[in-house]
Amino acid sequence: MTEHFLQFMQSEQVINILQALLLLCSGLLLAGLAARAARTLISRSFSQHHAVLAKRLVYWLVLALFAASALKQLGFSLGVLLGAAGVLSVAIGFASQTSASNLISGLFLIGEKPFQLGDVIKMGNTTGEVLSIDLLSVKLRTFDNLFVRIPNESLIKTEMTNLTRFPIRRFDLLIGVAYKENIAKVRQVLFDVADNNPLSLDEPAPAFLFTGFGESSLDIQFSVWAKRENFRDLRNSLQEEVKLAFDEAGIEIPFPHRTLYTGSGNAAFAVALEPKPTAQAPGAPKADDEDQHAKD
Repeated sequence: MTEHFLQFMQSEQVINILQALLLLCSGLLLAGLAARAARTLISRSFSQHHAVLAKRLVYWLVLALFAASALKQLGFSLGVLLGAAGVLSVAIGFASQTSASNLISGLFLIGEKPFQLGDVIKMGNTTGEVLSIDLLSVKLRTFDNLFVRIPNESLIKTEMTNLTRFPIRRFDLLIGVAYKENIAKVRQVLFDVADNNPLSLDEPAPAFLFTGFGESSLDIQFSVWAKRENFRDLRNSLQEEVKLAFDEAGIEIPFPHRTLYTGSGNAAFAVALEPKPTAQAPGAPKADDEDQHAKD
């Protein structure tokens, strides 16, 4: 039994299989090391998502070389394999035109660099942080911790907004005040609120814009700048501070009013207020019963 096992282990076929397995294991180890080294080198001169793409490319390239060597060790002809792979690639390309379009769009995104890993982008009704930029799609994590996959072709064809591309952002506060209010006083109160808010930037300075006469209010846009990382805190705190400052200064923020007008030739509406009926205690006689009793 032992002699047959030794003869089996010393056979050429088993030796080739063991050498192929050794090549695959070595390929996995070296591919991981080469990928990490490539990411470290690329990240020194390029963006983070370029480093991630380089890491994946080097990993699969090294692994493919070792896999090809392992197949050759097993007796497979590389020429035949490459020819079959080419035919298969053409067939898959015709069968999956959408994937090919996403692949080409991914190359455009990598070259154009409209966003990077960690940026917050908005596309349609979806807003989230970029987790990865792949050749076929972009992965996002929304603020309610949902995972969203967007095909690259959609990003190329549709308008996309990068919310964190620049270091500062502007918050536009749209507010209305009553017609009786003094615009100069309102302007001064708003600027005082911005000056007292530590998240508001002095440069660019806040801007006051009187946008027009609304149905029930004087419409105003008050624009304040903040650092990108402080934008949400500024938006929340500024609106609360404006409300408190208006209450303290006696400035009215009106709600919509409606006036009924019947024309100059018509008389005014007659308005009559009817008294609210009083509640009767259980078992008490009704008013009609009391009147009948008085007549009797």
